[in-house]
Amino acid sequence: MPAFLLRHAIVLIAAAALSTSAIAQKPTRKTPPRAPAAAAAAAQPAIFYDQRADAMQFADDLAARRDLDREWVRQAIGQARFLSQVPRLMLPSPVGTPKNWRAYRSRFVEPVRIRAGARFWRDHADTLARAEREYGVPAEMIVGIIGVETIYGQQMGSFRVIDALATLSFDFPTAHPRAAERVAFFRGELEQFLSLMQRTNADPLEPRGSYAGAMGLGQFMPSSWARYAVDFDGDGRIDLFNSPADAIGSVANYFKGHGWITGMPTHYAVEFDPARLRLEELLAPDILPTFTVARMAELGALVQGDGATHGGPLALVELQNGVGSPVFFAGTQNFYTVTRYNWSSYYAMAVIELGREVNAAR
Repeated sequence: MPAFLLRHAIVLIAAAALSTSAIAQKPTRKTPPRAPAAAAAAAQPAIFYDQRADAMQFADDLAARRDLDREWVRQAIGQARFLSQVPRLMLPSPVGTPKNWRAYRSRFVEPVRIRAGARFWRDHADTLARAEREYGVPAEMIVGIIGVETIYGQQMGSFRVIDALATLSFDFPTAHPRAAERVAFFRGELEQFLSLMQRTNADPLEPRGSYAGAMGLGQFMPSSWARYAVDFDGDGRIDLFNSPADAIGSVANYFKGHGWITGMPTHYAVEFDPARLRLEELLAPDILPTFTVARMAELGALVQGDGATHGGPLALVELQNGVGSPVFFAGTQNFYTVTRYNWSSYYAMAVIELGREVNAAR
């Protein structure tokens, strides 16, 4: 999920019909359709944000900052509905909950996605090849992202984006350890979303996406749409919902914009020298590439194969396996770039391995 992306595992929601058709500039209140993901909420009386003074003040401030029609912004935010299940989904797992790479991998690198990915690659081979030429990002990385995010468009999310972003802007769970930071982030995304809707003359009540407000085949957050989305099919508009070409080009552009280095592997195997191993020091920077090959060796981690001559910084990455032995490898700048899509080493490795499996199967 572009720009930001969330540290815990992605929850994929059943797909629903999606439209970005043009509308008049002053929407009227609509009763949101009862999408499967919102079935529980539909049984309760809807709570709209036009009843919230803080939401309406935000709307006024946003309209002034962006030079948007004040009443249009107030009506759009006012018709957003509180989604009671969304704040719970944002809370991190309890401290001490063991992570399990094998279980995580099995959710994404599995036969349904591999078969769908092979079809997607065959159907869009020329576009993927062009994206690889123009942006320097391997086709299998693009395919891996779209497969993990939405199973190639099969599951793009059923939450109204305006509802999700408003809920996370004004009712983010205070129990979250970074609540203030996340509120600021989601208010920025709500602002970007409404600005996008106004620029494209689209109905802010129509787009559907994830519980975090991510949209389209590649699940771009609004800020990522504004910064990295491209018209790759050349039809004069950007459509990440219905144009696989635009999604392919946009994912490649996102990677390039976050520092992808053409030709560099994402990671290398490592072996440990028990006599010198200083594991805590090696893991302290987390997934940020920090160590040279020589420094990793001094700390007891020996980079294998072509990685032994790698010239840039590396990170020792650990993938836990519950009560089993963890997996370790040396992540490059390109591995770190994949984590800019979703800030999780588990996510990044699932993308990499799904792309490779699809490439092998096609």
